[in-house]
Amino acid sequence: MEDFERNMELLAETGASGRGRWIVTPQKGVAFIGSRARAQQRARERRRRVFVILLESIALSLLIGLVPPLRPMWYLTAVLLCLLALYVWLLLWLKEKGSHARSLEQTRLVRIPEAAPAAVPARYVADPSSRTPRPTYNGLTVDGDDAASIVVRPADRVQPARA
Repeated sequence: MEDFERNMELLAETGASGRGRWIVTPQKGVAFIGSRARAQQRARERRRRVFVILLESIALSLLIGLVPPLRPMWYLTAVLLCLLALYVWLLLWLKEKGSHARSLEQTRLVRIPEAAPAAVPARYVADPSSRTPRPTYNGLTVDGDDAASIVVRPADRVQPARA
């Protein structure tokens, strides 16, 4: 019992030193995203920051221009308004270009020449409820009689469901 207490005290002292390994985890409730989505999120935040800075600069220069001796500041306000209009146009153009590129990417079909079907070895997977490996088809576990009811069709021959 004394050894256990001594070990617990040693453990408590090592935790209080502040040294150790730190684990970085995502914030609670925030989805973990990949590098591409993270880059898109950062770009979106940068664009939002530039937009807000332009709006604040316009408001500030407009207010400064209200003082009679500082009326030439309204020229700066006009220039900033033009920059804001150009920036909004650029953002809308990039958004349209991006959606057009995504739609082209989605609709592009690549035909792979059909080769002679190769012999695919049967795959087996262990079901979590038992240790017995069972045959699988495209990751689905199939038991004896169910194998007769599976129909596999190429994606280009499947008719879309009608609403």
